[in-house]
Amino acid sequence: MTAPLTPPHQPPHGKAAWPPPYPSAASAAADDVPDTATEVRQGGVVLVAVAAAGLALGLLWLWLAPRVPLVSDGRAVFLKETEGEGAVGADGTFTLLGLGFGALSAAVVFLLRRHGGIAVVVGLALGGLLGSVLGWGVGTLLGPTHDVAARARAVGEGVVFDAPLELQAYGALLAWPVAAMLVHLGLTALFGPRDPEPDWDAPGI
Repeated sequence: MTAPLTPPHQPPHGKAAWPPPYPSAASAAADDVPDTATEVRQGGVVLVAVAAAGLALGLLWLWLAPRVPLVSDGRAVFLKETEGEGAVGADGTFTLLGLGFGALSAAVVFLLRRHGGIAVVVGLALGGLLGSVLGWGVGTLLGPTHDVAARARAVGEGVVFDAPLELQAYGALLAWPVAAMLVHLGLTALFGPRDPEPDWDAPGI
């Protein structure tokens, strides 16, 4: 009897015994995900950069917010326009600026850190909140003095001067982080990286 020409464990015609390993979608995506230390470092950078933008928010608020005129009769200080809405306008201006800064910071962070990560998102949210607080502080610090009585004595009786720039509705501080989260979430859902689809025609699948 003639022995078989092909070894029993070797397929004929030079074909491989097993199909070559095919990289899964999970392993391919994992290569692009930064490790935990890198992700935390990126989140810290985002937090500091976004919070620093609060300086610009404060300067813009100081420039754009409507003023509340005051006048003194020598004994007390009064609103020059009792029906004025300057205080409400200051809150509204701060809120609108916060919404704009939130949308802009979310877009920039998404473009620079498209793969995101929980640390980046947390850094964006906390940075927006700190930026709002910083902008509030800068606006009130550089605005008209809070010592209204001293200011009234300095300008004299019957002379109009500006009231301190204040934020009456503290909820306006949340406009930046809330807008940043919503815009970043929308951009991630629309344009974020997708996991590669598995190739069902590949050998062994």
